[in-house]
Formats: sequence, C-alpha cells, structure tokens
Amino acid sequence: MNLEVNIGGLKLKNPVMTASGTFGYGEEYAEFVDLNRLGAVVVKGLSLKPKEGNPPPRLVETASGMLNAIGLQNIGIERFIGEKLPFLRRFDTAVIVNFFGDSVDEYAEAAERLSATEGIHGLEMNISCPNKQAGWCIFGTDPKVTMRVVGAVRKKTALPLIVKLSPNVTDISLMARVAMEAGADAVSLINTITGMAIDIKTRRPRLANITGGLSGPAVKPIAVRMVYEVYRSLKIPIIGMGGIMNAGDAIEFLIAGASAVAVGTANFVNPRATTEIIDGIIDYMEKEGIGDIGSITGTVHAG
Repeated sequence: MNLEVNIGGLKLKNPVMTASGTFGYGEEYAEFVDLNRLGAVVVKGLSLKPKEGNPPPRLVETASGMLNAIGLQNIGIERFIGEKLPFLRRFDTAVIVNFFGDSVDEYAEAAERLSATEGIHGLEMNISCPNKQAGWCIFGTDPKVTMRVVGAVRKKTALPLIVKLSPNVTDISLMARVAMEAGADAVSLINTITGMAIDIKTRRPRLANITGGLSGPAVKPIAVRMVYEVYRSLKIPIIGMGGIMNAGDAIEFLIAGASAVAVGTANFVNPRATTEIIDGIIDYMEKEGIGDIGSITGTVHAG
C-alpha cells in the first residue's frame, strides 16, 4: 500500500499531520507519539516576536467541542529556531511552520526568515488574524487583502506554501481561489469558527476575550462540506481539518476532497490520536483493497 501524498511539492510519508496550536512544538507529545510515523508536524503558530496571548480564562468546554481564545501565544520565530527546531531535526518527518503577522510586511518578513532556516520543509500561513493595515479586518475574509498578503509571502519563499483559510466567510471557495491565484501551493481548512459561551449565574462571557474559536466534533460537518466545495472549485491540494477524532473521520475528509488531514482537538483528548488514525487508515485500505491512499481523494458520490 502507498500512503504517500504530495502537498504542493512537499512529499509526506502519509496524509496525517498535526493541526497547529494543538501539538505544541512537537517535543511536548514525543513521549506519547513516535514523531517519525507522522506525515508532518505542524508547529504552534509563530510570529516575528514573542506574543503573550489573551488573559485567562482562555478555554471553555462545549457540547462536542471547545472554545479557545489563546490569542496566538508563542515564543517567537528566533526562539523557535534556537530552542525547538533542533529537537525536530532529529526525526524523519516533515516540519511545517505555521506563522502569522499583524501586517502584510510582518507576514513577508516572517516567511523570509523561516525560509532561510534549515530543517523547515513547508510553511502554513494563518490568515485568520487581525490586520492593522486594513482597519483590523481579518486577512482571510477580504479577497483583496488575501491576494495582497499571500502574494507578498509568495515572493519571499520558495518553500511549499499552504494558506490556512477562515471558515467565517460567505464563500470559502472564493477565498481558496484567491489564495491559489496569489501563489498558494495548497490550502488548509477549516480554522475554528467564532463562537461564544455565557455563564448564566454571573451573566458574563466564559472567555475573557468574550468570543473564541470553536473546534472539535461539533464543527466536522461544516468542515467536510467546505472541503467538498473547495475541491470542486480548484485543484491544488487541500488539507482537511475540523473535528477529526478517528480514522473514519479522516477518511471522510479524504473522500470529500482532501489530500491530507490535520488532527487538532483530538490531541487533547487522546495524545496518541494521530498514530491511531494512521493505523486505522491502513486497516481501512487493507479491508477495502485500496493500493494508493490518493485514489480516494474526491471520490464522494454526490448526485
């Protein structure tokens, strides 16, 4: 059986990777997961300078999921390169760095710095961040801003470039096409969906930030639908994510149109979720007589 997939020129040994923000910088899970087995490790989102994030409380459990308002807390690119990347270089697994910025210039500078660093195999740019240059709109919800920021990053890197899309849009297929036209080699979707929870005794929001990002099984049907829609409108690879808890969930995303999947919230529930999902995919391929995992991408019988 062939589990290898190609994501915009980046060859992975299998289609299972970690979702940014749920797996730390890799080392935190190494006690539970053989990192050599993963298709890729996608590290926690990085910015040019360290970021403290939002005040607590920052996490709230919800029905079939959770809300988070971490605020993209991270150690910054330079500390990551000096302190965290050496550990990841020990493994025969692709390292994809998720990164973000508060402006187009910051995105471009971050991409340039990361691209000059040995041991980084791909970049995932998070465009669900506030944009100071556009009145604090969201990069990923304005097609013109998306075109500009992805284009700026594309000029600064020759690494495979994945654009992580926001689901908080009217037409995610449009945003995916814009990202592709601006130079993206692949897209990943979905990021979290904006939500809110209220304490009925105090009548105050449960998150200090008031709103947060909803993830987990609650968002999976929306994520599968969006992957299906994007696959039908463009043919660059898609990394599907959103509520993947087991191999069946992962395979559902592949059938909908994803070439690979990222496991997120499941890592908090079961630290070994990623490798168990890989085993489950292998078992599915054996039972179904599938020789190449890529052969099931986009094979949903709809209509």
